[in-house]
Amino acid sequence: MSSPKFQDLSAGSKYLVIIDFIIFAAALLFAKSANNFLYFVQMPLIENSTLVIFSLFFALAVQLSSLSLGLYNSKLRESFRGIIRRLLLAIAIGLSITSLLNSLYSEQPLPLEVLVVSSVFSFVFSGLFRYVTFKVDFFDLNKRNILVLGAGERAAIIEQRLRRDVDRQNFHVHGFVTMNGDNEQGIVNENIISLDASLVSYAIEHDIDEIVVANDERRNNLPVDELFACKIRGIEITEILDFIERETGQIAVNLIYPSWVIYSNGFASANDLRNTLDWIFNAGLTLVLFLLTWPIMLITVVLIKLDEGLKAPVFYTQERVGLDGEPFNIIKFRSMRLDAEKNGAQMASENDDRITKIGNILRKYRIDELPQMFNVIKGEMGFVGPRPERPEFVQQLIKTIPYYNERHNVKPGLTGWAQLKYPYGATEADSLEKLKFDLYYIKHRSFLLDILILIRTVEIVLFGKGR
Repeated sequence: MSSPKFQDLSAGSKYLVIIDFIIFAAALLFAKSANNFLYFVQMPLIENSTLVIFSLFFALAVQLSSLSLGLYNSKLRESFRGIIRRLLLAIAIGLSITSLLNSLYSEQPLPLEVLVVSSVFSFVFSGLFRYVTFKVDFFDLNKRNILVLGAGERAAIIEQRLRRDVDRQNFHVHGFVTMNGDNEQGIVNENIISLDASLVSYAIEHDIDEIVVANDERRNNLPVDELFACKIRGIEITEILDFIERETGQIAVNLIYPSWVIYSNGFASANDLRNTLDWIFNAGLTLVLFLLTWPIMLITVVLIKLDEGLKAPVFYTQERVGLDGEPFNIIKFRSMRLDAEKNGAQMASENDDRITKIGNILRKYRIDELPQMFNVIKGEMGFVGPRPERPEFVQQLIKTIPYYNERHNVKPGLTGWAQLKYPYGATEADSLEKLKFDLYYIKHRSFLLDILILIRTVEIVLFGKGR
């Protein structure tokens, strides 16, 4: 099994990270020279080491802001105007952070106009570069040329889940090879190949970089010798489950078979360091979040009281399923009417008429979930993990969705991989889709992945994409 890779950093995104860093760092150096030229006056002498340190810090601050705003997400579905808005906000945040450090740096602070000019340069040059890459795709040269072995039901997952150009930024599908036993209701619109010659010869002739094994019938139906010959010639051989996992950041639950679970690292949390430091990590983040958000929570209490009366409860608790299936009571700001469940438990849906006026705002920016910091301190939840569900729903989902109970191998979280990757949904089909992302997170759980999810959550909060 290959090591986990962040799906949001494709080959093209990595090049963009490098080029952006060079632009942002050089902008500060260029701004210093340009400022001297424009004013015809030499500014106070600043040591080169100081200027370099600030250049690197400015570049790092802007890039972290860009990451949190989704600018390095290879599957970002946004117009060029939207990309420019995000870039402008990222540079503004980077400028604010650098200015704060600059004001505290008492020995040789940089003039404020230099920082402002460097931000303008960064926006102009980075915006121009993104415009060019938006119009002309330079990164196609790095796409892998893949051949799919199979054209049935399993292979059709690629056609269905990875059908858009934005989903295929890392690879090009040469075609699907028909195999004995494939379901006839499989590939519809892709290139179907009936292979008469040797698989090895065909792969070499057409410069195939990777073969994805996706045929429906495996028993005595795989050309093992030819796959081995392809392997020793440098052609990568990948199982369909691993391919889907790598390219989508989710695990295709409907394709899982027992041997794959046995030979993979499974869904148990095997990161001992992450597990050992779990409470310290979450408690530290809780303290920081509380210091940043206590005024927002205080305002929320006042608004709820003004909207629904002084006697209206501000918080509500609800039983949820946590680690190892143990129940616990979650605490949130109340965003629904008091009689929201007079007809029994039901999942919240988009545009739910039970949500109050204030509740719509609280949910949109995830303010309603801030009191769950108390659950984090108690050790019932973490900052990152699968969202906890109610026992009534869990009992039904375990019966109908395979491997659903595996999501209880880790603590539930305030935010998670599924919340980043999947839109709002309240049906059983939506639960299945979210489970695919939750299992990916459990399988690849690490501090680095948690930090990436936390940074990307900033985008959801700032742009009101809460769900």
